[in-house]
Amino acid sequence: MKRRRLFKKGDTQKFLLFFIRLFSDNPLPLQETTHMFDIREDDLSGEQTRALLALHLDRMHAFSPPGHALDFSGLATPEVTVWTAWHQGHIAGIGALKMLSSDTGEVKSMRTHPDFLRKGVGTAILETIIATAKKRDLRRLSLETGSGAAFDPALSLYHRHGFETGDAFGSYTCNDFTRCLHLDLR
Repeated sequence: MKRRRLFKKGDTQKFLLFFIRLFSDNPLPLQETTHMFDIREDDLSGEQTRALLALHLDRMHAFSPPGHALDFSGLATPEVTVWTAWHQGHIAGIGALKMLSSDTGEVKSMRTHPDFLRKGVGTAILETIIATAKKRDLRRLSLETGSGAAFDPALSLYHRHGFETGDAFGSYTCNDFTRCLHLDLR
C-alpha cells in the first residue's frame, strides 16, 4: 500500500499547526495562527526598513552579478508596491510587487531579516503579493532570482507556491546564474 504524505517536505509550520489544532481544546483558526506578522504597505522611509534594504543590497552584491536588485530609487516608483512584515515592533521581512503591464507583475526585493529566518516571513510576504496580484486581476506573476546555495531557500519558497521555471522576461536574459520563474494566476 502506497503511503500518501499529508505535508510536503519542509512544511514544518503546517505540521506543527495541524497537531496544535488536533490536540487543543480551543484551537485557533488556522488563518490566525499562520501569520504572526503584521504585513504593512511601506513607503521606505523608516529606519528599520532602510536598514533591511541596505542588508538586502549588500547580500545581493555579494552573491550576484551587478544589476540583480532594485535599489531605494528603483523601489520608490509608482509602479512598485512594497510591503514589510513586522513582529512586536521589529521588521521581519520585505518584498515588493512591480507592475510590468496591466496583466503582469514581478516579485521584487524579497528579504527576511536574519533574526526571523525560517519563521514564515517569506511565506507571509509572498502570500500578500500573490493576493494583491489576484485583486489587481493580473494574469501572471514573474520573478528573477539567482542560483546556488544562497538562493536555494528562496527557490524552494517560490516552488512551494506554484512558481515554475520558465523563459526570461523583460530585460532579463537566461544564463548560468539567472533563474526566471512564473506563476499563472488564472
